[in-house]
This record gives sequence, C-alpha cells and structure tokens, in this order.
Amino acid sequence: MSAATILSKPMRWAAGGWVFFIAENFILSENRTYLIENFGDDAYHYAYGTLSTAAMSSVFYGYFRKVKDAPPLLFKGPVPLGAKVASFMCLSLGLGMASQIPPKIQIPVEFVTNNSADENNTIATSAAAEAVVGPAPPTEGGGGWKVRCPFDFTDNKDTNSPVHGLERISRHPGLWSFGLLGLGSAFLVPSLPQRVWLAMPSMVALIGGAHTDSRFRRGMGGELSEEYDKVTSNVPLLAMLSGAQGNVIDVLNDFSSEIKPLNAAVAVGTAGLWVMSKGRVRR
Repeated sequence: MSAATILSKPMRWAAGGWVFFIAENFILSENRTYLIENFGDDAYHYAYGTLSTAAMSSVFYGYFRKVKDAPPLLFKGPVPLGAKVASFMCLSLGLGMASQIPPKIQIPVEFVTNNSADENNTIATSAAAEAVVGPAPPTEGGGGWKVRCPFDFTDNKDTNSPVHGLERISRHPGLWSFGLLGLGSAFLVPSLPQRVWLAMPSMVALIGGAHTDSRFRRGMGGELSEEYDKVTSNVPLLAMLSGAQGNVIDVLNDFSSEIKPLNAAVAVGTAGLWVMSKGRVRR
C-alpha cells in the first residue's frame, strides 16, 4: 500500500475524527483532577461535552461526505469467504455480548409435571406467608403445558465468584460489543477508507478500556482490585483462554451456565443473516 493511499483525503477523514475522539477523551480524563481543581467541575464537563460532540460530528460528517464507498476498493464482486468468516466471528461475539444485557429470553410455554408444579409452588411461597399458606394440592393426571412470560427477569449471578458472565470475556463488554460490531461490518465492505472508519471503534475499545483500567488501578474515578484485575482482561477472551480464570474447559462450562443461551442464539443467528445479506452480489 502506497504512502499516497494512506495519506489520501478519504483515509485522513476515516481515521482523523476517531483519533480526535480518542485523544480528547484520553487527555481530559487523565487530567480530570487537575482541571476540576483549577477550573471547576462545571467547566470540566462543559469542555468534555463540547469536545466530544465536535469529535463525533467530524466522525459522522467524514463518513457520509468523504469516506463511504471511497476508493481504493479491496475487492470487486462478492465478499471473499475469509472476510465473511471473520465478519461472522466478530459480529457474533459483539451481538452476543450485547444480547446479555436484556432479560433472559425463554420459550413462552413449558410442560409442567405434578412434581415440578408442587416444587414451584413451594419455592414461590414467601417466607412471611409460609406459616399460613400450605403447599398447593397436586394437579390430577401427569401434568400439562403451562404458559409463562417470554422473559425471565430473575438474576442468577453468583455473588461468591469474583468474575461472572460477560466479565469473563472482558472488563469492558459494552465498549467491545460496539467495537466488534464495527470491526465485523468492516470486513464486508470493499472500500478501504470505509473499512478503516468501521474498524476504528475497536481501537476506541482497546485504548479506552486500557486507559480506564490504568486510571482505576491508580484510584482515579474508580477502583480495580488486584484480585479482579488478575482474572479479567480488557481484550476479549484473553483471560478466559490464557488460564487466568482456571482450567479453560472448566471456565467454558461455567460460562455456558452463566449466560442467557437463547439470547446468544438469537444474536448468532442475526449475525449469520447479516453476513449472508451483505455477502451476496446485488443485481
């Protein structure tokens, strides 16, 4: 790739706005205490908001006016298979992390036996009414189908474990979900400047997450305990697969029981459909 291509106007617009966004966040947050002490909290937040708005305005202006579909093109015709595989992996992980935020999706009907009905009735009995309300009488027959809410709002987080669920993947699942969605979309476009623009949110996650961790380790704006730091990572899956959380097979088994599986399945299916729709040639 020639220097002229790297320094072309579309490429500068593709990266420039994001670099400005990363830089102003890094500088202002790193010097937060000094700026607030000397200029006041309101002035600090006004400056932060103004610069972030300006940075994101340049990001979106550059995309729609200078970057989208700009040459050079990396391929013509259908998206290469390798690009589609890479896109599917990034989108599946990004959407998979985002899918864990809403309540757990569950099939809205279930088959209930007499034993499970009695057990559910017993569990549902509150401690206050336990001495007054006895167990519900068993239903006749072998059980039947029961309609239930399609969303499970219960929280099954294990408070005894230092790490749980999405924390196993990354300390910053929100940032990386955003970054991986952009990176996955980048593989599907032929325009090099557009691909750079779409990949930049992953750099926001990488640099922004690392800087947040650095600040928290120093007690600036938050805390990052040594125990939690050792068993988690900024980069997705690094702590899980490196053995920092224990035996990898055991960790994967624990993780599978901690996530919302149907949510994740919907996310992976959506990623597959998106890649298929973007990966074919439009006539």
